[in-house]
Amino acid sequence: MSAFDATETGVAGDPYVLGRRGGATAYGEGGPASKRVVVAYGFWIFLLSDIVMFSAFFAAYAVLAGATAGGPTGSELFELPRVAIQTLCLLVSSFVCGLAAIATQVRSHLWTQIGLLVTGLLGFAFVVLEFQEFATMIAHGAGPDRSAFLSSFFSLVGCHGLHVSAGLLWLGTMMAQVYVKGFQPRILRRLMCFSLFWHALDIIWVALFSIVYLIGAYA
Repeated sequence: MSAFDATETGVAGDPYVLGRRGGATAYGEGGPASKRVVVAYGFWIFLLSDIVMFSAFFAAYAVLAGATAGGPTGSELFELPRVAIQTLCLLVSSFVCGLAAIATQVRSHLWTQIGLLVTGLLGFAFVVLEFQEFATMIAHGAGPDRSAFLSSFFSLVGCHGLHVSAGLLWLGTMMAQVYVKGFQPRILRRLMCFSLFWHALDIIWVALFSIVYLIGAYA
């Protein structure tokens, strides 16, 4: 007898009958997903939409990388030692963010806060170095209005920098919430989403560092 037939005839005893109290929503195991799984799934969709946006910026940069209009090129502008320090800051911050996530699993307030604080400090150092790079380039007449190449460069790298800056604001908010409210389920879900967001920014930066800086510096 199918679930539909059982529901129509009022047959009890089948734990998978649709609408039966205490049963699942359909045939199969498990029933409805937990809120944590649903939130994670929805946030992954958001991250994928963000990656699509970055893909458009990467495509624009790839097309316009050679359109310097007689202005400076990447090999003349990029300072790889500075960018290497930026990369190190972001990679280490992502690692420490993972340690903070482990600390939340064992419900350690102290180590969670320390991990989030170190993550934020390294992220802040990354943003400061990026701001200094932009300021130096603009001071030497290599602003986004100088060429199509520089317009695409500032758009791509600046978009990532804005995401990191927004992540730092989010991080500060989460530290305050953990301090005030502790490890409530909704706080843990928000920390999970932040961790996914921060790691995604790290992955995007690795692609940006490889495609924009490494290739541009030796082109």
